[in-house]
Amino acid sequence: MIKVLFICLGNICRSPLAEALFTHKISGKPYRDLIVADSCGTSDYHIGELPDERAQACASENGIAMKHRGRQLHRTDFRDFDYLVAMDHSNLENIRKLSAQINLPARNLHLMREFQENPEFPDVPDPYYGGADGFQKVFDILDESLDGLIRELETKHKLNGSA
Repeated sequence: MIKVLFICLGNICRSPLAEALFTHKISGKPYRDLIVADSCGTSDYHIGELPDERAQACASENGIAMKHRGRQLHRTDFRDFDYLVAMDHSNLENIRKLSAQINLPARNLHLMREFQENPEFPDVPDPYYGGADGFQKVFDILDESLDGLIRELETKHKLNGSA
């Protein structure tokens, strides 16, 4: 079983959108039962909350179902997940700090846009303080980045990518 955790600040915008889109993308793959995805935030701002309404609307408009409640990154995540995928450098630093505090290595720690071909910027922008267009921009970035992540998983774990 390959476990992928998407991480942003509050776990109501970028990371649950990444989780839902990733799950949708692999749902038609023959190896779909070999991969589990989840998402969380580095902060405790939105524990137990549904994703932001704009994130839900963006997902729905793009044919993606979101089923998530906000949660915070936990020490057990470092043990339980094979890939930790941060949305930006700030979250990446917070993950590294927590990893050092609890003395557990962050295995396969990545930035989301590492998997995107020729990204304009290294970070997935936080759409929280903007409008619906910002959420669609994030969706488009995630769409391309997740294709790259899936190719990476298929190659590294020798998964058959065709249905």
